[in-house]
Amino acid sequence: MNLPQIREAAREPMKKYCKLCPVCDGRACAGQVPGMGGALSGSSFQANHKALADTRLNLRVIHEAAAPSTALSLFGKTLQTPILAAPMTGAGYNCGDGMTEAEFVTALVQGAEAAGSLGWIGDAADMALFEGGLAGARASKEGVVAIIKPRNDLGEITARFQRAQEAGAIALGIDLDGAGLVTMALQGQPVGPKSLDQLAAIRSRTSLPFVVKGIMTPDEALLCLAAGADCIVVSNHGGRVLDGCPGVAEVLPWIADALGGQVPILADGCVRSGVDALKLLGLGAQGVLVGRPLCWGAFGAGAQGVAATLQTYTQQLYQAMIMTGCASLGEISRNIIF
Repeated sequence: MNLPQIREAAREPMKKYCKLCPVCDGRACAGQVPGMGGALSGSSFQANHKALADTRLNLRVIHEAAAPSTALSLFGKTLQTPILAAPMTGAGYNCGDGMTEAEFVTALVQGAEAAGSLGWIGDAADMALFEGGLAGARASKEGVVAIIKPRNDLGEITARFQRAQEAGAIALGIDLDGAGLVTMALQGQPVGPKSLDQLAAIRSRTSLPFVVKGIMTPDEALLCLAAGADCIVVSNHGGRVLDGCPGVAEVLPWIADALGGQVPILADGCVRSGVDALKLLGLGAQGVLVGRPLCWGAFGAGAQGVAATLQTYTQQLYQAMIMTGCASLGEISRNIIF
């Protein structure tokens, strides 16, 4: 199946939650949280889209980069693509009721694996959703990255780290961009921001690579480094937690400059093609996370739809690397940005 066919197949099961707009920019679904939209006015989701749309590439055709490599080394794995499956939970109340949580996450993980990528699993107040994520992790042959909510109870975080590792996680982390989720507190599992000492204490609870997701400023990126983070994800939670944020592509260069290549940076912000991925790589990321398009893939054609989406984006990235003179991911720099 090609991407238009997958999107069309996803239309019916997702009709209550997503309009599958020709341009997924967050306008039609503004304020629809739960659902697929961004918080309040949807401006943060829209900013992610606009920041990428406004980023231009330098076309170059006098070079020897005729057969680029899209391979990425991350968390001890060699992946065929730097385009990864973002951690997502709540299929039933965010996407549609055509898949159970376990079916949804398993489709994401197995589809990513089939595309030579890496699946991530998430967390929620509802233990059934976390169990669905663990089922997806156990369905993986290569392992997953598990991202846990920033609960105030360190013991709860540690327990979820342990269960995720037992299910096959190869890296663990927290999504600090979920620090203000009221729904977590309403279900007896309050979350919140973390001090440097608290973040370091969380990091100390695992020997696996530690990821901090939800960083949007250089100073906090440096604090993550000081706390022992092995990877940072630049993200505003898909625009779903704070209205009025800048787009990920706007802040990414500052964060990349601040970190100076000390740890890998991943970017999570409205990637809708391999060209979008190349833009974020050019702005300083080593890899990107894809969210909503993989929901369409999963609901349209299961793991096959997820794999087809990632493979298509990777092929688009490959072609764009040729047209910008980049023989490998390591050769992608701000030099390709106009």
